[in-house]
Amino acid sequence: MKLLPFAVAAALIAGPLHAAPSTAEKKMAAIVAAEQERNVALLEKLVNVNSGTLNLPGVTEVGAMVKPELDALGFETRWVPMAEAKRAGHLIAVHKGNGRGKRLLLIGHLDTVFEKDSPFQTFTRKGDKGEGPGASDDKGGVVVMLAALRAMKAAGTLKNADIEVVLTGDEEDVGDPIPLARRDLIEAGKRADAALDFEGLSVVDGKDMGSIARRSSTSWTLTVTARGGHSSGIFSTSAGNGAVYEMARIIDTFRRELPEPNLTFNVGLVLGGAQAALDGQGIRGTAAGKSNIIAEQAIARGDMRTLSNAQTERVRARMQAIVDQPLAGAKATIRFEEGYPAMAPTDGNRALLATLNGVNRDLGLPEQAPLDPLKRGAGDIAFVAADVAGLVGLGPSSEGDHAPGETVDLGSFERQATRAAVLMSRLAATPR
Repeated sequence: MKLLPFAVAAALIAGPLHAAPSTAEKKMAAIVAAEQERNVALLEKLVNVNSGTLNLPGVTEVGAMVKPELDALGFETRWVPMAEAKRAGHLIAVHKGNGRGKRLLLIGHLDTVFEKDSPFQTFTRKGDKGEGPGASDDKGGVVVMLAALRAMKAAGTLKNADIEVVLTGDEEDVGDPIPLARRDLIEAGKRADAALDFEGLSVVDGKDMGSIARRSSTSWTLTVTARGGHSSGIFSTSAGNGAVYEMARIIDTFRRELPEPNLTFNVGLVLGGAQAALDGQGIRGTAAGKSNIIAEQAIARGDMRTLSNAQTERVRARMQAIVDQPLAGAKATIRFEEGYPAMAPTDGNRALLATLNGVNRDLGLPEQAPLDPLKRGAGDIAFVAADVAGLVGLGPSSEGDHAPGETVDLGSFERQATRAAVLMSRLAATPR
């Protein structure tokens, strides 16, 4: 575990917070500004190749487009196929420095939520905005990462930096089994001293925010069975209450008794009747019954989001206890399915944000306050959060992510790439 008390973590990670920009840092800012059109051109190239998570050839192609960009910067790159997890694979790149400074893990992803059958397929530039599938999430983030690394190389700060890049091919729909699909990322996290996630920058009321936490995203399936019979016997000792009433009791008890800070839980699908069944993917189902027949089967699926893995376990135990008190004549089971763990707001993460705010002050940018984690979804960095301090949101700002019309703020590229380049340079120069 590399999660340290705040005072110690700040001293070890942050380094000087109030130094004026060095000559190298000024050069990085100039390089990023000069390469804006190059960055936009690369973004357009990447966006125009569909890489929906389940479009395995498309994800592979985008990885092949990014690989030479990292090769040119002196990284040793490799493609890790993920056929066993029914996904395309991951692009991993390692830059060997002098072994003295903080070892950095940079995280991004190659896939998008827009599959081949989506009508939203191409990049369109509208002044300082860019519209397209994955223009922000996360192809814009990958472009910002590359821009920052190129600036570091030009300024001479990349030479001695120890950096590992993991660009997953299934962030939007992680492969199964998860331990295999995230094996390489988790191993990289154990080697790192700081993890930087290049998903989008959060902007609230015009202010750039710093993200030091991400909530989990896991699923649950509730199944209820009961005795059938004529509806005239409902609630009787012989017939019982039926599956639908028991399902309603459980879900309503969840609604009334589970709420607590930083927790959300949702019911996304409910089926009930004489027969009820889910499809193989668990996203569709069939049900049949009549108004005068007591329901024998009911199924519900939902998700749960928590701020810590301890909270996940505590809430699951409470849900199980509610399920274990069935109405007469019914039986219920709940199955919890793993997904994205939580990235809790640790002292190590706060120390990284303090370091970033030192960069902001030196660059003349406003301080970034911590973002409310309820305003951010789950993400890959959570898989390494138990092992290394991390910071989220090094990518560009945007609006409308995950929906047709997703639009990235091209003007944020310069700000974000400069921040990232200076931050990484300072961390890489800080003794371990």
